[in-house]
Amino acid sequence: MSETASISINGKSHELPVITGSENEQAIDISKLRDVSGAITLDPGFKNTGATKSAITFLDGEQGVLRYRGYPIEQLAEKSTFLEVAYLLIYGDLPTTETLSDFRNKISRHTLIHEDMKKFFDGFPSKSHPMGQLSCLVGALSAFYPESLDPNPSEEDENLTIMKLLAKMPTIVSWIYKKSLGHPVIYPRNNLNYVHNFMNMTFGQITEDIDIDKSVVSAMHKLLILHADHEQNCSTSTVRIVGSSNANLYASISAGISALWGPLHGGANQAVIEMLENIKNDGGDSAKWLAKAKNKNDPFRLMGFGHRVYKNFDPRAKIIKKACDDVLDKLGIDDPVLEIAKELEAAALKDQYFVDRKLYPNVDFYSGIIYRALGFPTDMFTVLFALGRLPGWIAQWKEMKANKEPIGRPRQVYTGDTKRDYVPLDQR
Repeated sequence: MSETASISINGKSHELPVITGSENEQAIDISKLRDVSGAITLDPGFKNTGATKSAITFLDGEQGVLRYRGYPIEQLAEKSTFLEVAYLLIYGDLPTTETLSDFRNKISRHTLIHEDMKKFFDGFPSKSHPMGQLSCLVGALSAFYPESLDPNPSEEDENLTIMKLLAKMPTIVSWIYKKSLGHPVIYPRNNLNYVHNFMNMTFGQITEDIDIDKSVVSAMHKLLILHADHEQNCSTSTVRIVGSSNANLYASISAGISALWGPLHGGANQAVIEMLENIKNDGGDSAKWLAKAKNKNDPFRLMGFGHRVYKNFDPRAKIIKKACDDVLDKLGIDDPVLEIAKELEAAALKDQYFVDRKLYPNVDFYSGIIYRALGFPTDMFTVLFALGRLPGWIAQWKEMKANKEPIGRPRQVYTGDTKRDYVPLDQR
């Protein structure tokens, strides 16, 4: 006999089924609650509400566990590549050598973007935020590829849309960066792998060939893998709920980009660097700012420490810390802001106040440091986050379509005025 939960409303008892996931997570199925009782649940921010069943990502914040399709993030970051992880997330299994080669080749055929899209860049104000540009450009892809508007495409056509988006995203991101510098764009080179190609388009020059250090490419692979999916967060839920209206993939991902743009979601690594800049401008005394963070009467909070989901440690942070150290050692950068970051990290890891409260450096702390070391301006950080999250968004959109999930339509508890009669203008 399956387990049930009982709820009593207005003197009547109702039995609700309890769903158990493959990792023994339990959920009370309230999908029939309104029909049988007339009541709804109220859960601001959906903190306790499961909006879907998903087989993509498992996250256990208490134990510090993150797995993509069952594979531990630690193994994938160490042994895999970003495109291999993208395939895993989107199609459910690790590819064979032949399958992965075919996947790469198909993506490489679509790395160019339509030349008319250059006119978008010309129209953006010189100081426009990169995330605004990215959301606009990704949404505009549906205008260039109208076949993507079919709400019931064949498997072949759906895969083609997925390939195009995966292929064109690095080109778009790199061109946004180049345009911010006033530099000519670099076209993709399909003899390079996905991440190397992106780095070449981003930091290359038309005047000369450049050599991208292997440690830099490796760190970027890891960063993208670590950001590739993270269960039902704000932007992922946005992609699914927009897609549930039968919106095309480009429009759904554009909506996810807009959700990620919010500083409470995708802007955490930018906030880290801005905090470090403030400490530097104040004289660089990290001990003073650590004391401020421990003072409950001081509004200052350390950015990049602790996590709202991971209660013990962020498994991604352990992985990216080593990549961060490797990049800083390899590049030999003399940057006072990065020195302050190292001081904060070392102090917080051994300070009992932070240890007791589990305020450990998280993935945003280290990713911000790496992006700064590579030369990215802070307003590009969230764009890079979006580049990494793209496979997860696609996988979630694809799963939502395959599950034939109904259009998202949350309820509300109305708290406004009760019925009022209209008063003519001359009597008010």
